[in-house]
Amino acid sequence: MIDVDGKQLGVMHIRRALKIAEERGLDLVEVAPNANPPVCRILDYGRYRYQQEKLAKEAKKKQKGGDVKTIRLRPSIGAHDIETKIRNATEFLEDGDKVKFVVIFRSREFGRPQVAEALLKKFADALQDYGVIEKAPVMDGRQMVMIIAPKKKPARPEPKPKSEGGTPSNAKNEDEQDRSQAVQADSNGQTDAQESREQPPVPE
Repeated sequence: MIDVDGKQLGVMHIRRALKIAEERGLDLVEVAPNANPPVCRILDYGRYRYQQEKLAKEAKKKQKGGDVKTIRLRPSIGAHDIETKIRNATEFLEDGDKVKFVVIFRSREFGRPQVAEALLKKFADALQDYGVIEKAPVMDGRQMVMIIAPKKKPARPEPKPKSEGGTPSNAKNEDEQDRSQAVQADSNGQTDAQESREQPPVPE
């Protein structure tokens, strides 16, 4: 058995392990049932389960493609149910899953497809910050289907290297090179003029 802080307590009977966990107000969880002997750990099961679900959700986000979640609707759905369905669809899209909306027609409802199309448009407008329409509303037998895919996040542009004052480093190097050449040219001109003054006139 392993303690809550990771310390090994050794091999013991299940009754003793349960008693120790109960005295500490925690749970006894079997974490390695296939080991010989099986390994149990004292911990808060509610917190442990939350952490496991969180890790599973993060691992799912890193996958390239998610699942397709189906949300079934009726043309006569109420306003409260619409809000609930929108919340569910938002969670699916944030988890990286696609959402398939299916409006099911019954009896006379089949003769009013425009009602279902308007309903699906309402969902698409409410979810436009989280997803994009991958498949526009289309009739499929006695139902209308629409698929919304998660919206891809834009990649951040890489910052360009800049020197002090916000001037790009390569531009600064070019300016310094131009100034150096100008100073050198001016220095050469002054030297030539000075030498011409110091040289005596050449006799004819």
